[in-house]
Amino acid sequence: MNLKTINNVYFIGIGGIGMSALARYFKFLGKNVAGYDKTETPLTEALTELDIDVHHEDSVERVSEIFRDASNTLIVYTPAVPLSHSEYQYFLNRNFEIKKRSEVLGLITRNTFCFAVAGTHGKTTTSSILAHLLKETGTSFTAFLGGISEDFNSNFAFEGTDYSVVEADEFDRSFLRLSPDVACVTSMDADHLDIYGNEEELKKSFGEFANKLKPGGKLFVKNGLPLKGITYGIDDDADFRIRNLKIEQATYIFDLVTPETKLSGVKFKIPGRHNLLN
Repeated sequence: MNLKTINNVYFIGIGGIGMSALARYFKFLGKNVAGYDKTETPLTEALTELDIDVHHEDSVERVSEIFRDASNTLIVYTPAVPLSHSEYQYFLNRNFEIKKRSEVLGLITRNTFCFAVAGTHGKTTTSSILAHLLKETGTSFTAFLGGISEDFNSNFAFEGTDYSVVEADEFDRSFLRLSPDVACVTSMDADHLDIYGNEEELKKSFGEFANKLKPGGKLFVKNGLPLKGITYGIDDDADFRIRNLKIEQATYIFDLVTPETKLSGVKFKIPGRHNLLN
């Protein structure tokens, strides 16, 4: 599917943190964007301020005529919306192009150098820090974040299209739609067991995600996780590791040891030892 030829994008579940970032992206590109969400929230209010039409009633009558042209409209939905949803059924029965959020994210990032951050916790902070670093270095990138970043005051950042930063969500195995150049797995704690059934299936899914790397891609994993990749940690034997950690004037100061060199006196002001790993 060629997203460049699509003029209209309609979202079913537009108020989700990931869905609203995609809505912002398509609006930024000049597409016609609208959608449904069950509840009015600060996220949907922010979309409305961008002149994106959002309604909160499951009613086909609320869908504008412009989004009823199957030849020129993409429907994006989230698995959180039941398949019995009347708007979803309307589009399905009229052969509209319907894709999950994760599928669309995969299409957007396919032709970029993609950084994908996965993990049952830590991925939002890690992807936000990565986006901040790319911005500070003047890199051309687009970021789809799983939270509102203080740096961007948004869950979406657009500074160009050469690189992309995405939060790779394990829910519903969505991250298996991505093909990153560089991936990171921050954690693999038991989560979403309503989807996976047990912890072993969850771990298996992360292994499948690691296999989605593009040829020549690199996988970074927190030291101790059951995945083969470049490891990182604190005061351990990881490939990239923090040593001589101390706190002075509410600032972490440490040495960063890499396979090639050592950076001494690195400073980091975000509180929390877990954020050093992020």
